[in-house]
Amino acid sequence: MRKEKHTRQNNSLRLKYIIILCITILQGYTVLSAQDVLPVKARRDHNSGPVYSSAAMEKLMKFISVSSSMPSYFKDTTENVIIDPTGSLDSFWEKLSNMESPVRIVHIGDSHVRGHVFPYVMRKLLEEDFGHEAVIDYSVNYNTTGLAQETGKAGVVYHILGVNGATCESFNNPERITEITSLNPDLVIMSFGTNEAHGRNYRSAEHRIQMMNLIKELKKGCINSEFLITTPPGAYVRSGRRNRIINVRTPKVVETEKNFAADNKLAVWDLYDVVGGGKFACKNWTSAGMYQRDKIHFTREGYTLQGLLLHEAFIKAYNDYVATKIY
Repeated sequence: MRKEKHTRQNNSLRLKYIIILCITILQGYTVLSAQDVLPVKARRDHNSGPVYSSAAMEKLMKFISVSSSMPSYFKDTTENVIIDPTGSLDSFWEKLSNMESPVRIVHIGDSHVRGHVFPYVMRKLLEEDFGHEAVIDYSVNYNTTGLAQETGKAGVVYHILGVNGATCESFNNPERITEITSLNPDLVIMSFGTNEAHGRNYRSAEHRIQMMNLIKELKKGCINSEFLITTPPGAYVRSGRRNRIINVRTPKVVETEKNFAADNKLAVWDLYDVVGGGKFACKNWTSAGMYQRDKIHFTREGYTLQGLLLHEAFIKAYNDYVATKIY
């Protein structure tokens, strides 16, 4: 009886071992059948790469640091950016990021440009950002030319062509057109609007035609150039012998330039609204003491601030473009 009982116990243990073994085999089979077979050599990950520090990443991606220059006491300001929803400046940003040859910018406009402060601040900052090897360094003031002297090396070349009292229409003459096109610009910055707004019979439709005619003439000789329109900063007009009031035609000019840019897929930097718009632009400049006595032109500090603001918006747009690139 004892032997028979012992035999039954052994058979029971064997059965348990067999059941456990079967369960283990089945579990292993389930795991193997639920996943892909591991390759002998792991596949290369094309989406990952080395991890860089923030400084190294900025250098790798060619970002340029820039900070806000807007005075904290300016009221009702808006984001300081270039408006370019269609990416009309992308080909220019590409040239700037590659910097394989001189990249030329020609800044044209009225007395705000002719003063040589506003655009000269922009010029010097861009030379710091991208290198000054492309030009001979010399000091620019009201009595000097605003044209850069090229060396032939790669870098930014920033030419300044301003005319007192100029409008889009007055700039569209053979002499001016030839002067601009002969510089072979990659970008033309157009800063008009103050004098258009001083015309009492201002008409938006006429202004649009004048802008289109000027750009058409420039494109004939600058087929590879892009365009950036900047709006006027805001000004006062006379009211009686001694009083001055804010020019109410300026917002109409600004709106016309912005609509023209949107309709023709051009970039625009809206200085007027950036510094406060119809409600506060002129008041902000006044409270800062940055107007000259005529309240049309600006002090050196005022024009310097405008140059800093343009540079800020310009570099932001450049960095946005660079951020879309994979190097």
